[in-house]
Amino acid sequence: MAIAEFSWSESKDQAALPGINGIGLKLNDEILISNIRWFIAFRWVLIAALILFEVLVLSASDTLVQFGISEQKDWPIAIIAVLSLANIAYIYALDHCQPCKYNSPSINLWVQIIVDLVCLSVVVHYIGSTSTPISFFYVLHIALACIFFSTRESLYVTILVCVMDTIVILFENFLFTQIPISTLISNHLSAESIQRDGAILWMFFLDILFFVVWYVVSRLSLIVRAHEHRLLDAYKQINQAQTEKDQYAVLMTHQLKSPLDAIRSKINLIKGGYCGEASPGVTDALDKINTRAQSMATLILDLLRLERLKDTCLNTAVLESVDIETTLHNCIEKLIPVANSKQVAIYVSIDNFICKVIPDQLEILLENIITNAITYSYDNSSIEITSEINKSNQSASIIVTDHGIGIENKDLPNIFNEYFYSPRASLHNKASSGIGLSIVRIAAENNKLQIKVVSEPGTGTSFTVIFNNIQLPSDRQEFNRKPLTKVSLS
Repeated sequence: MAIAEFSWSESKDQAALPGINGIGLKLNDEILISNIRWFIAFRWVLIAALILFEVLVLSASDTLVQFGISEQKDWPIAIIAVLSLANIAYIYALDHCQPCKYNSPSINLWVQIIVDLVCLSVVVHYIGSTSTPISFFYVLHIALACIFFSTRESLYVTILVCVMDTIVILFENFLFTQIPISTLISNHLSAESIQRDGAILWMFFLDILFFVVWYVVSRLSLIVRAHEHRLLDAYKQINQAQTEKDQYAVLMTHQLKSPLDAIRSKINLIKGGYCGEASPGVTDALDKINTRAQSMATLILDLLRLERLKDTCLNTAVLESVDIETTLHNCIEKLIPVANSKQVAIYVSIDNFICKVIPDQLEILLENIITNAITYSYDNSSIEITSEINKSNQSASIIVTDHGIGIENKDLPNIFNEYFYSPRASLHNKASSGIGLSIVRIAAENNKLQIKVVSEPGTGTSFTVIFNNIQLPSDRQEFNRKPLTKVSLS
C-alpha cells in the first residue's frame, strides 16, 4: 500500500525564487524570518551547552581541574540569562508585535548580532583573547552578515567586530595588567605572560583577518546573488513562454471545437436515417468515429476547464460559505449516468459541515475525484463517499474510496502532473486525457485544500480532501455518524 500527501497552500510566486530582494542587495523578509528562527533555535542549543558546562563545573570540579579547566566566576550564568531573555524577546517581536519601522526582520537580526557580539566579547575576555583561539568565533558573525545583509551593512558589522575585539585586548593587556589573561585555563598552565607588543601584533593580525574574510565572503555573496537574479529572470521568461503556450493551446482548442461538433452532428444525422439508409458496416464505423469524437470533445472541455482554473486569481476570487452535503449531492446527481453505465454502486455517509471555498471550483474538484473513482473501478463494484469531522481543530475530510485497479507506488507522486497517466490506467481507460487530476490540483491550490491519497494496486484507491477552519451548521452542533446509504442509479 502506498500513501502520499499533497499540499498546495504556498503561492506560485513564493515557490519560484524567493531569495532575492531588489537587485541582489540582501535576502527578503520571508527568508530573513526563517533564518532568524533558525538562529534562535541554535542559540537555545548554545544556552543548553552552557548550562551543561555549569553543571559539570559544580558536580565534577576536581576532575575538570585535571584537564586544566578551573572554576569559573559568574560570567557563564550572566551569559545564559542574557541570551535566554534575548531569545524570548526576539520570538515575541516576531510572533506578537506588528511589523513597523522599528520592528522589522532586518532590525531583529541587527539586534541579535549586536547582543551576540557583546556576549562573545565577554566570553573572549574571560577565556582569553590572545592565549586561546576563541577570538576566531567573531568570523562567524562577519560571514552571516555578508550573507544576510548588503555589502555596506556587512562592512559595518566587520568594523563593529574589530572595535569589540580591540577593546577586549586593550582591556586585558593595558588597563589591568595584573589579572590573568585566561581564567578558563588554570594558572599553572598559563604561567607565561604575553608582552604588550605581542598583544598589539595579535590585534593587528586579527583586524586584518576580519577584513579579509569580509572582502572574500561579501564578493562571493554578490556573485551568488547575481546568479540568483539571472535565475529569477530566466524563471520569469519561462513563465511567460508557458503562458503564451497555454494561450495558443486554448486558441487551438476553440478552433477544434466547432468542426468537431459539426462532425458529431453529421454522424447523428446519418445514424438517424436522415441521409438515407446506412449499411451495418457504415453504422459500425460511425459508432467508432463517434466514440473517438466523444473522447476528443471531453478532452477539449477538460483543457478549457483547466485553463479557466489556471487563470483564477485568489486575490479576486470570491470565497463563499458552502454546504458540503448539498455540493456533494449535486456532484453525485450529475455522475449517476456514468456510474450506471459501469454498474458501480455509490454509497454515501456524510456528516454535514460548512467551509469557505470558491463554490464552482469545489464542485469541479469533487466531481473529478468521484469520476476518477467510477472510471477506474471494476464493473459491478462500488465506491464509498464518507466524511470525518474533527471538532477540536475545526477541520474535516471528505473521503472517496473505490475498489478498482489502484495506483502503482512509482506512479503515485506524479498523478497530479498535467497529461500524466500510467500504463495501468491507460489500459483500463483508453480515453484518458491525463488532465482530470491536474484540474483537481489547481482547484485544491486555489482553495488551499490538502489531499491525501492511499492506494494499493488491484485493490483500490482512497482520496481524502482535507478542509480547515470549517463550521458546523447552526441547527446541528452535535452529530452521530450516518450509516452508508446506497444512492439510487435510476
